[in-house]
Amino acid sequence: MGEFDLIERFFANSAKRPDVVLGIGDDAALITPPENHQLVITTDTLVEGVHFFADIPPAALGHKSLAVNLSDLAAMGAEPRWVTLAITLPSARMEWLEQFCQGFFELAEYYNVTLVGGDTTRGPLSITVTAHGVIPMEQALTRHQAQVGDWVYVTGSLGGSALALRHLQGQQRLSSEILEVLLQRHYYPQPRVLSGYGLRGVASSCIDLSDGLWADLGHVAKASGCSAKIQVNQLPIHPQVKLQCQNDDAIALALCGGEDYELCFTVPEAMKGSLDVALSYSGIEHCCVGQMIAGQGPVELWQGEQPYTCCHLQGWDHFS
Repeated sequence: MGEFDLIERFFANSAKRPDVVLGIGDDAALITPPENHQLVITTDTLVEGVHFFADIPPAALGHKSLAVNLSDLAAMGAEPRWVTLAITLPSARMEWLEQFCQGFFELAEYYNVTLVGGDTTRGPLSITVTAHGVIPMEQALTRHQAQVGDWVYVTGSLGGSALALRHLQGQQRLSSEILEVLLQRHYYPQPRVLSGYGLRGVASSCIDLSDGLWADLGHVAKASGCSAKIQVNQLPIHPQVKLQCQNDDAIALALCGGEDYELCFTVPEAMKGSLDVALSYSGIEHCCVGQMIAGQGPVELWQGEQPYTCCHLQGWDHFS
């Protein structure tokens, strides 16, 4: 199958939003953004051998390649609308592409997202998605507006994806039943889009947890000109991580494991009372894990009234 036949069969006939004037098939797409909104744009690349193993299920790769971008939009409080997909393939394997598209388009349909263009190339397997969303003027969540005294929250649970990755790397053996549960966290992350909507006007800052809570909260602190402290006893560690790991190891996975794709956000004291109502319709639990503090240093770890030392403190960095 040639390049243009491939595009026509797998990508050109996806569902189209009414605000897409011209989609796949021309040199560029035409879209109509809503009035009094800002565009929110993000890009992520997944490369075989770096972000995923060669034996990842194609449907999982399709889902995850879109989900990680929608998670970035969720952290901005944005509504996802349009995406482009640039995919580099060693060969055009029909069964693989069908499964990849199933995972990709099921998630796209769930969030009413339209694929409006992209590129197909032959080479080592990699996927680049650019996601476009919209948000009402002046309502975007950012990293740089946290204030000293704001409370730090996270959605969902932490560490499950990292423990699944340990199994895939051969570092820790899990039973098939437990692995099946944790691979859902690793292969099929769920972007917290609805939670992002609810945080508009409530949270002072927000970030999605891709590199680990310790590192990602550090990005918020640095951008906001302050620091933060985390109470490790308050971390929402995934239940299976608690069962399969020693306490300090479970804490390390929750802090630095990465690829949780939950939201970490800060809330001023005056808005704490509004938070439960704001997030009630998202169906996702949230909990307070710390507070923003004065200073310029790295995020501090505490266990009650005592400093906590973790020997694994490093977030994901491609070039470290």
